[in-house]
Amino acid sequence: MNTLREKLKTQKIAGTLVCLSDPCLCEIMGNIGYDCVWIDMEHTYVSYKEVLCHLNAARSANISSVIRLPQNDLTATKKILEMGADGIIFPMVRSEEEFDELMKMTLYPPLGSRGFGPMRAIGYNAANAGDYVTRDCFDLCRFVQIEHVDMIDSLEKIAQSPYVDGFIFGPNDLSGSLGELLNVFGEATVLQIKRAVEILRRNGKYVGVACGYDEKTLEFWSSFGFDMIFAGADWNFVYSHGKTVFDAIKSVQGRNN
Repeated sequence: MNTLREKLKTQKIAGTLVCLSDPCLCEIMGNIGYDCVWIDMEHTYVSYKEVLCHLNAARSANISSVIRLPQNDLTATKKILEMGADGIIFPMVRSEEEFDELMKMTLYPPLGSRGFGPMRAIGYNAANAGDYVTRDCFDLCRFVQIEHVDMIDSLEKIAQSPYVDGFIFGPNDLSGSLGELLNVFGEATVLQIKRAVEILRRNGKYVGVACGYDEKTLEFWSSFGFDMIFAGADWNFVYSHGKTVFDAIKSVQGRNN
């Protein structure tokens, strides 16, 4: 059973990113109570072996897992699919043609071009491979990031695909495609997001966002009614709280000198 798919049917998802390599980070996020951890391979040095360790740690802590893949990478996609994550995220998709190619990577013939070789995805033969190919492989949650205005221009057709479950906004890169990098609350970016949300809701797709974690930011994005919010990341939390404690130490030391 795909725990993320089941959660999405009944609740909004509160998630965060794991970008560092130690698998205990997924356990910590699960122990905190997050619904899902987003394991990032696009912008990080995390290896395939470390991803597998993250997935095992997430499973032990009863937290769902999604993996953001490197951009348009067939080899990475094949390896990650065989690891049996709850979901995958394709970043920086810009066209209907690219979207179709990526979806085919996740689907077995005749629907797609995925090569046969599941391992952890079928429990190393504990599950029936034939059942996986014909039925269970569709349990995977397939998400696409919206990080470029070109994607939104093609979204009406893309959103009609039965194989993609949802779309997750990356406001920083989306604002960059509009010539306003990092102006995520700017009028141009917000208008494009509202335009895309309307299309996605009309087509019955889940919608989410990856964003910062201060209260003002969370309040802003929550007002869109997103099904998924992935806020902050492990390194954000370490730096932010570490800085707070450091400043407190220095303040106390200064008062007592």
